[in-house]
Order: sequence, then C-alpha cells, then structure tokens
Amino acid sequence: MEKPLGAQISHALKERGVKVIFGIPGVHNIELYRGIEEAGLEHILTRHEQGAGFMADGYARATGEPGVAFVITGPGLCNIMTPMGQAYSDSIPMLVISSCLNPEDLKSERGRLHEMKDQEAAAGTVCDWSKTALDAESAYELIDRAFFEFESSRARPKHIQVPISTLGSYAKPSKKLTRVCENQLDQPHLHAKVAKELEAARRLIVIVGGGCIKASEEIRDLIDKTGAASFSTYAGRGVIDEKSKLYFGATLARSESVDVFEKADLVLAIGTTLSEVDLWRDEVGHKCRLIRVDIDPSQLGDQHKSDLKIMADAKTFISGINNNLKTDKILSDWTATYVTERKFVFRKQVNAERPGIVPVVDTLFSTLNSDTIIYSDMTQFAYVAKEIYPME
Repeated sequence: MEKPLGAQISHALKERGVKVIFGIPGVHNIELYRGIEEAGLEHILTRHEQGAGFMADGYARATGEPGVAFVITGPGLCNIMTPMGQAYSDSIPMLVISSCLNPEDLKSERGRLHEMKDQEAAAGTVCDWSKTALDAESAYELIDRAFFEFESSRARPKHIQVPISTLGSYAKPSKKLTRVCENQLDQPHLHAKVAKELEAARRLIVIVGGGCIKASEEIRDLIDKTGAASFSTYAGRGVIDEKSKLYFGATLARSESVDVFEKADLVLAIGTTLSEVDLWRDEVGHKCRLIRVDIDPSQLGDQHKSDLKIMADAKTFISGINNNLKTDKILSDWTATYVTERKFVFRKQVNAERPGIVPVVDTLFSTLNSDTIIYSDMTQFAYVAKEIYPME
C-alpha cells in the first residue's frame, strides 16, 4: 500500500530493527512523523536537537544498536551536528534523517526558510557520509547502506536528507532487507601466527578499545588463556572484567604506565586508535613488538608504528586466535601483586591531582546499581571517574 515516503521511512526503519526515534517534529519534517506510531516505534521528544543527538548517541552506547534521530532542515540539522561530531570521534553508530529544501531550491541562495548554502556538505564534516535521497528508492538504498556499514565497518554516524516534497510524495513500501551482513572482515591465515606469538610471550599486554565492545566474551577468554596484563582505553571500559587480577584499568594516560609497557615482551592492541586523549603522549612506551587489529585501515597506518597490522573485525579475529591457542593456560610473568601495586600508585596520583573527588566517586559506585547508566560532561568529576570508576 502506498503512503507518503516520510511514513514509509518509519516503517523501513522498524523492519531494520529500530525501536526508538529521537527528535523534534516541524513543518519541514512532519511527513517523517506520520508513520512513527503506525510503525510501532517509540518517539522521544526533546527540547533541542542537540539533546536528541546526544540521546541517540547514549542509546547506541547503552544498547549496542544504532541511535536514530529525525530533525528539520537548517537549524535542526545544525543543532544536532555537535553530537554527530562526538559520535564520529567515538565510533558510535547513529543515523540522522533530516528534511532539506526541494531540489530546485538546493544551493539556489533564494532565501528560502531554513536555507543553507550546502546542508549536505555541512553535515558531511561531522559524519561518515552525508547523502541526499531524491526519491523513495534512493532513500531505502541509503538506509540499507547505513545499517550494513554499521555492522561491516567502523561504526560512525551517517546523515540522509530528503527534500520536503519528496517526503510528502506517495511511495511503495521498502523491500525487505536482504543484504544481511555476515562479517567476513577477517584474516584467518593469521590466526595461528598470532596465537603462536601470544603463546611464546611471557609478559603480554593487551590494550582494548571501543572496537571491542561486542567482543567482550572473546577478549576475556583470550586474557584468561594467555595470562596477559591488560589496559583499556576510555571507550573500551567494560570489555574486561574489573575483577581481573591483571587488569590495570583505563590508566593508559598515567605517565608511569610507560614503565609497565617497558617490561612487556609483546603488545596486542585491538580496536583502538590509541588517541591523544587516551595516552597524552606520542608513544605507548613499549620496546617490543606491537600487533594491531582494527577494522579501519586508516588506523593501522597512523603514528603508532606497529610490527604487524591486521585489518579485521575484533570479535571474529580474536575468536580465531582463541581457537588456535594450543594450551588452556599459558605461563605468564605478570603477577597480581605487581598490578595491584601499580593501580594503587595510579589511584593516589588521581587523588592528589584533584583532591576530594575520589571519595565522591567511590560513594557513587557503592550507592548506585551496577546497571545504572551514567552521563557526564567535561568536569573534574568526569576526569576522575573515567580512570577509577569500575565499569561492569
């Protein structure tokens, strides 16, 4: 049955697993809203599009599913660009669908309501890609492309804009999604090679980043089998069990962590950019081989020179390594005593840098339920918590 394309888009999103839409309705995007209730989607109304974007970002982080937002032309899109940029920086799957001026008015500079010089290009500065759908077929194709890429490559925000007149034009429903992603981004011929290196190491360090969020079980299994010491980036917190006796936490930025890396005989970094805000120094500090695994090839060629670069999905590749480890428990020279001592020193440093905040963070942890979702701004409380607050 034909409906306005705006309504059909809501149905298409529902068929692709979307449950919640964040946003604000307006004259320009009202057709997008006509199908929300009919499709069985929940809508979260915000007071500002920036809030809608950050809610979509938080929803994606909490659920592992893409966050979706509807906004209007011009100011609506501009308002959501800050959270889009944050999601881009942190590799968070977010789909922003906006209205735009009609084709004859795009880039016309005729002074239309909410007109921008180049709305598509503006959004493209803070997301993976920004595209215009001039008809129903291209709208459905772009939606499918976004969801496919969320699973098959580095998850980052996408923007689709649809002209006002196109949203109101009648269209057939989208076809059922047939392009299901089975992640084939792997290097199976390297499973045994890397497993052999891990078996030979006695002071292995594993660094996990945000790219490991869906590989927690595999990462924990790897660490248990190899006796590796481990760190996480801020985006990778929660992947490793906080109770793991050889886990240093999210303390890479501690300058004394260099002393730890100097003791390593092999470093394996998985799903991380090793960014400036994770390290606050130019180098990790290791004097041994560094193996990097990342789904994004651009990260494998950055300033952190690695001895072996592997373009692969973290979950798939680590599972392959685990299957190739020949022993259930590899001998390790790391001790729980050493890790505990280092963590104690790091914690004292945090407390000395920002006196009085550590006890507050500890109280929050002891008071809140383990499944509490915490949001923070750029404050001293957040700076302390990101290093010492245990993530389940």
